[in-house]
Amino acid sequence: MDNKTATALRRLRLVSAPEAVSFLLLLICSVLKRTTDFNAVPVMGMVHGVLFILYVVFWLDAWNRTKWTAGTGILYFVLSVLPTGGFFAERKLRRACDDLAIVARARREGVVNT
Repeated sequence: MDNKTATALRRLRLVSAPEAVSFLLLLICSVLKRTTDFNAVPVMGMVHGVLFILYVVFWLDAWNRTKWTAGTGILYFVLSVLPTGGFFAERKLRRACDDLAIVARARREGVVNT
């Protein structure tokens, strides 16, 4: 795995949890808007929108660099539109990054030739 691929996965992983948190906060703000006088939906909507756009841009970059199958790429996108899916995406991406780092280190040390 080259450095740009690792960076693309790391960026996607780092934005997935904040995107999930912002989605949950936006849902809470929507409920509060309808039940109280509290209206933070415009602010949280903008924050969530920016994080979602970053997620999609980083997702496309990671998909392009890692050459995921269509199923894997679509899975990461579907996880971004589920309220808690970003947490699952972050966990899966962390495992994938760790696995790729182990393989890269083994290659550098000459343990694996492929």
